[in-house]
Amino acid sequence: MAHGTSRERVTAVRDDRVLSSTRWVARVIVPFLAAAFLVLYGLPTRTTELFAWTIRPEMTPIVMGAGYGAGVYFFARVSTADEWHTVAPVFLGITTFTWFMAVATVLHWENFNHGHHTFVLWVVLYAITPVLVPTVWAHNRRTDPGELMPGDLRLPRTVRLAGGVLGVLVTVSAVALFVVPDPMIDAWPWAVSPLTARVLAGWFALFGVVNAAVVLDPRWSGARILIQSQLLGFALVLVGAVRVPHNFDLSSPLTWAVVGGMALYFCAIAVLYALMERR
Repeated sequence: MAHGTSRERVTAVRDDRVLSSTRWVARVIVPFLAAAFLVLYGLPTRTTELFAWTIRPEMTPIVMGAGYGAGVYFFARVSTADEWHTVAPVFLGITTFTWFMAVATVLHWENFNHGHHTFVLWVVLYAITPVLVPTVWAHNRRTDPGELMPGDLRLPRTVRLAGGVLGVLVTVSAVALFVVPDPMIDAWPWAVSPLTARVLAGWFALFGVVNAAVVLDPRWSGARILIQSQLLGFALVLVGAVRVPHNFDLSSPLTWAVVGGMALYFCAIAVLYALMERR
């Protein structure tokens, strides 16, 4: 065999490396996510002129922007990570999310701003990433030894089970709301259209799948970057809710359940992160 054979072709080597192709994909994705974050989170009232479709009220673009902001952090970490298993679980959630976005785009084609350049970027992004992201995951996962290495901490079994149960429940709910968004449209704490309901369901699915994936890997190092990304995303959402309190139906118990649930989850993973990092 020639000495110049690429290391990426030596699939039998389980050295947990992040392949150079994975790093480059992450670097290419970051600017797109950063632009979406700046528009949706920074200027949520200007989606008609700056985004692929008009989104009302402001809380929906804020939630989307928060997710993209967390995505910027995650893919920036992918581009510099030394070990594949530290970022691998999130790829499963992102894959699910891109599938949801692609289908939502087809179902609600008429709702988009077809003459805007951001519409073209949206279509290109969600035509490519539903194939690209799982391909990257499948290619790089062959380097993961799947073993607890010396010095690595093990996630408590109760945490993994709780995260897994929550993940499955959220994922199943997200799929159901994507297929039949009417219950969400009728009851959600702020106004959503069929398109935005399905887009939000995609974000819920991302959250659910990455939480369910925690069950499969006991390594704390495999959850650290995931939790860091979640802390950032939920913090941005909660700050966003404070920015636009007029968007919420404060008389609805679901408003307090949704916002309170996000705050509770944020506090829970913040405590978990602090405890694990101190061990």
